[in-house]
Amino acid sequence: MRVAGLLAVLMVPTARADDTSSFCSTCEVQFGIGGTYHYWGTTHSLVIPVTANFDEDRWELGAFRFTGPQRFYDTTFKYHITFAEPYWGFSFSRRLELFPHPHWRLLIGLGGSYKTQENRLSASLWNFAEQAGVRLTPVAGTNIDLVGRHFSNGGLKLPNHGQDFATLTVTIFPTLLWHRFASGN
Repeated sequence: MRVAGLLAVLMVPTARADDTSSFCSTCEVQFGIGGTYHYWGTTHSLVIPVTANFDEDRWELGAFRFTGPQRFYDTTFKYHITFAEPYWGFSFSRRLELFPHPHWRLLIGLGGSYKTQENRLSASLWNFAEQAGVRLTPVAGTNIDLVGRHFSNGGLKLPNHGQDFATLTVTIFPTLLWHRFASGN
C-alpha cells in the first residue's frame, strides 16, 4: 500500500502545461483492452492494460490484468491445455520510434517484466518484455497504440513458451498530467 502511494506521488508532476522542458510535459496515461494468443491461435483471455508513457514516449510503465484462464486447443492431441490462470503482469520498457510521421509511427520496445504467478507459459516471475506496434496520433496530445507484446524468460528456466498478447490503448485525460498539449500548445 505504501509503495502504491509513493508511485502515485512520483507520477504527479509539478510543472506547468507550457513548460516543455519538464520531464513529464509529455507524460500520458493510456487505458485499453487486449487479448492473449499462442502462436497463431487465441488462448481466450481478456487483457486490461493501463500504461504510463513518459519522456516523449521513450519509456513505458505498464500494468496488465489477464482476466481469465488461458486455454489452447491442441489439434495434435485433441485436448485443451490450460496455460495460465488469471494474474497480473507489469512491465517497464525502453521504446524506440521507427519512421516517425506526424500522424503515425512504428514502435519497438525492450525491457523487463514481472508477473504474479509462474505457469506453463513461463516458469519464472521475472522476464524480458518485448513489444512492437503502431502509434496513431489523430490530434495532438491524443494517441492510439496497437501493440503486440511478449513476456519471456529467454529460455533461462523451462517451460518457456512466453506470454503473447496484443493491446489497444487510448490516451485518457492528458490534462490530468499537465501534458504539453493540454492547453492547446
